[in-house]
Amino acid sequence: MPTGIVFTQVKMEEILEEKEQKNVNRGRLHFEVLMTDKLLYDYMIHHAYTHFSGILSVCFAALGFMFFAKTHEIMYLALAVLLVLYLPINLGYRAKVQMMNPVFKKPIIYDIDEDGIRISQDETVNMAEWGMCEKVISTRQSIVVYTGKNNATIFPRKVLGEELAAFLAMTAEHVGPKKMKVRY
Repeated sequence: MPTGIVFTQVKMEEILEEKEQKNVNRGRLHFEVLMTDKLLYDYMIHHAYTHFSGILSVCFAALGFMFFAKTHEIMYLALAVLLVLYLPINLGYRAKVQMMNPVFKKPIIYDIDEDGIRISQDETVNMAEWGMCEKVISTRQSIVVYTGKNNATIFPRKVLGEELAAFLAMTAEHVGPKKMKVRY
């Protein structure tokens, strides 16, 4: 469970020093992830509410509630409730539909090393080089590495387990602390 402490550059440097002091093998990290609809929903909610359309829907919902409080017009209340409920319900449905994709039926294997993130499943292997990584963010359940505006690799915190600090240190080393918005 996240503690709410923002992962700053100072914290990154402490983790890097700690890894060097313990002489930890920095060569490669290996994870197998079986995506669930809850993990996907967690990512989708974060993505939606940190972008313009999600923020705008919250603002309009707040306005709807304020207008209802002043005028007692049921139309404003209905609009506000619709705006508050639509996005989460729609994203929950989309997460369940997306989970029907055969890609999510089998575990995805991630190997992280000095070159980047190697993503493999069955016979398919893709490589996301560190230079492609635009930013790294955290949600309640995951660490997300964006390799494009709408392309992301989701690493569940449960799967990262004790390797979370090593994963974040390696990511910070190659992506840079300025591109990381992670709560540890």
